[in-house]
Amino acid sequence: MAEFIYQKPFPLGKDTTRYRLLTKDFVSTLEVDGRKILKVAPEGLELLAKEGFADVSFFLREAHLEKLATILKDGEASDNDIFVAYTMLLNQVVSAEGELPTCQDTGTAIVIGKKGENVWTGGDDAKSLSKGIYETYRDRNLRYSQVVPFTMFEEKNTGNNLPAQIDLYATEGNSYEFLFVTKGGGSGNKTFLYQQTKSLLNEENLTRFIREKIKDLGTSACPPYHLAVVIGGTSAEANLGTVKKASAGYLDHLPTEGNEGGQAFRDLEWEEKITRICRESGIGAQFGGKYFVHDVRVIRLPRHAASCPVGIGVSCSADRNIKGKITEDGIFLEELERNPAKFLPREAPFMQPAVDIDLDQPMDEIRKELSKYPVKTRLNLKGTLIVARDIAHAQIKEMIDAGKPMPEYFKKHPVYYAGPAKTPKGMASGSFGPTTAGRMDSYVDLFQGLGGSMIMLAKGNRSKQVTDACKKHGGFYLGSIGGPAAILAKDSIKSVKIVDFEELGMEAVREIYVENFPAFIIVDDKGNDFFSELK
Repeated sequence: MAEFIYQKPFPLGKDTTRYRLLTKDFVSTLEVDGRKILKVAPEGLELLAKEGFADVSFFLREAHLEKLATILKDGEASDNDIFVAYTMLLNQVVSAEGELPTCQDTGTAIVIGKKGENVWTGGDDAKSLSKGIYETYRDRNLRYSQVVPFTMFEEKNTGNNLPAQIDLYATEGNSYEFLFVTKGGGSGNKTFLYQQTKSLLNEENLTRFIREKIKDLGTSACPPYHLAVVIGGTSAEANLGTVKKASAGYLDHLPTEGNEGGQAFRDLEWEEKITRICRESGIGAQFGGKYFVHDVRVIRLPRHAASCPVGIGVSCSADRNIKGKITEDGIFLEELERNPAKFLPREAPFMQPAVDIDLDQPMDEIRKELSKYPVKTRLNLKGTLIVARDIAHAQIKEMIDAGKPMPEYFKKHPVYYAGPAKTPKGMASGSFGPTTAGRMDSYVDLFQGLGGSMIMLAKGNRSKQVTDACKKHGGFYLGSIGGPAAILAKDSIKSVKIVDFEELGMEAVREIYVENFPAFIIVDDKGNDFFSELK
């Protein structure tokens, strides 16, 4: 039997994060049995969570913004890559004003904390952290997305975005370290676990596997991505927990080789290989090109001899991750970039002009105009859209099943799959970007057969059943840029009113009027699908 060895599973190097001091209040020290104890009042945890989730909703990391700026300088980037990257930078300039969050899906609040054994809080830490999260979602223009079940099928929105996911771990020392994450449904849904075997672990098979599975990510989580691939793990839970931390940049300072103790390590060679695979895919920054990912983290973990879990996940274009810590010197929060305008070029990048589309024409005329152009064509929309998403679609189907007619608004206007954040005072709309189109795929053939959903607008790729329905009924699916919800609210959405199902809150059916609203033809009336054409 081998000798006893204890190896820290994730031996991280020095933390190079820049922090700002929130306060020295709520923190004190005392000596007990020769130990220096850090005492943290519950109010300190509330404050840290409140400020952390506020900051991460409106500001992003400097390193993330630098990567967007890099796309604008790359001569190999496609027009679509450049258009998406530039729009995302403009969006962040708007968001940094502190009124409109980066993304309308202000996410599930996730807290990962490592509490030193010599830290005393004297209360329920999860409760205190939840209170701070509650106050941020109450006071800022964020969206309530959490629903709780009363029975297997009966659910209700909590109206405060709780419960949060709070995972606290014990460690040595007298400091308390945190990673705060807001995870939207789009990126959260693009976390995959594949239970593989030893046979995967060779160059040929792993390369083939990655090429196949990268396409599962699609674009509904709003690329360019920070992609994480984790191979191994003592359990499925260990693997996926590592995926989340790696995609947030939390494991960047791992060693780059393994050892007999089974330490986690980054495989830099495979990070480069997977980056090349992503760039060669042609998916690009949502609508074709080179920049499907900003970067890739590949983490190798120990495994049971009979198992080889592989996890894949992303942090999306709303890269909402922020560190915090509490030490004897005070309560600190990672410094995010508050002046994103410095990353904008002096002049807007040159791109071929978009095709103007008037949405207030009769539906047949709009379709006739769209039919002139190939997939990937960039559009500039003006006119009226109907906004509806999951629950509204389900209720309209229930009406149809009960023998009632398709609502006229679904036949008269294109439908935008979206749900807004809270509206700031004096504005027409809160942050209002597109949601994932694929969740509505099952309704398309039925609705188009009844004259509805003839033109759909959302983000991400769709199933073959949608392509088939559009070919059969003469419909179109237009892709909107996933991510820039703040700038859409400020510059493009001129009016919003509820027209049906008001009781559904964020999920109510709305009518909006838009100008200069960007979109791309993804699926046309001839059965062409941009994503199916990729290699």
